[in-house]
Order: sequence, then structure tokens, then C-alpha cells
Amino acid sequence: MNLGKIVIYIGVLLIIVGLIILFVERTGFRIPGDIVVKKDGFTLYLPIMTSIILSLILTIIINIIVRLLK
Repeated sequence: MNLGKIVIYIGVLLIIVGLIILFVERTGFRIPGDIVVKKDGFTLYLPIMTSIILSLILTIIINIIVRLLK
């Protein structure tokens, strides 16, 4: 594969991830394990479980892409 196709695949992947993020934000979906602290005029959101799940999904996708390129 040439570099152009790889860049296109990465772009499509980023679009898909962006759409998923927009959907999750609009629905207010939160995974158990995400920490939200709300105080007067201050909100702290620590998406710990979301980060772990996203990391696992991206690792699997990157491994699949690397194996397809070999």
C-alpha cells in the first residue's frame, strides 16, 4: 500500500471516531467508572473507563491495520 491510501484510511477512522464522540456527547451517555465532580461554577470530568475502552479499541484497530499492511 502506498502512503496516500494509509492517510485516507486514517482520515476515515478519525471521521468515524468524531461521529461517535458527537453522538455520545449529545446523548449524555457515561460509562460507569467515569468520574464527574460538580461544584459551584466548576465541573471536573475524568473519563477513566472511557479512556481505557478507547485505548483498547484503537489498539485492536491499529493491530489489524498493521497486519493488513504486511
